[in-house]
Amino acid sequence: MSRIGKKPIKLADKVTLTVSPSNEVTVKGPKGELKQAVDRDIKVEVKDGEVVISRPTDQIRHRALHGLYRALINNMIIGVNEGFTLNLELVGVGYRAAVTGQQLDMALGFSHNIIMELPPEVKATAEMVKGQPPKISLHSTDKQLVGQVAAKIRSLRKPEPYKGKGVRFSGEVVRRKAGKTAGK
Repeated sequence: MSRIGKKPIKLADKVTLTVSPSNEVTVKGPKGELKQAVDRDIKVEVKDGEVVISRPTDQIRHRALHGLYRALINNMIIGVNEGFTLNLELVGVGYRAAVTGQQLDMALGFSHNIIMELPPEVKATAEMVKGQPPKISLHSTDKQLVGQVAAKIRSLRKPEPYKGKGVRFSGEVVRRKAGKTAGK
């Protein structure tokens, strides 16, 4: 039995979970509503304020899906109750970020600013404090979506190993390399 899949998920006080006949799980909470289609073989039940996920057989495919859907439903419950936040830092001279509505405007050392349209489910804030690198905070109820948006922003200018300049996650350690040494 999957160690993750067999753990029941506790529902928070203000969170409701419903399973449709077509095996679509809908989770509603104070921060919003999320939906996830579940494979028809995997069974999702709500018992005594806990969500229990079960599989029909011990086939490799069923074992894989068992843990996967348990993790996805758990992330949905956490998302609608608390939400997810990812923080990014822009390390480099002249790097800036500004948010206007759902547009993120970044100066990342190119000849032009990069303007990125954010999905409506993701809220962003940019903070610029003197003496520290600019910071971007992304907030959403959907863990998968906020991670995907953060990865897209990071891919615009990945941290380089010589000076460490680029867009990085807060707390990310960039492996540094020594530069060229003086010849002869």
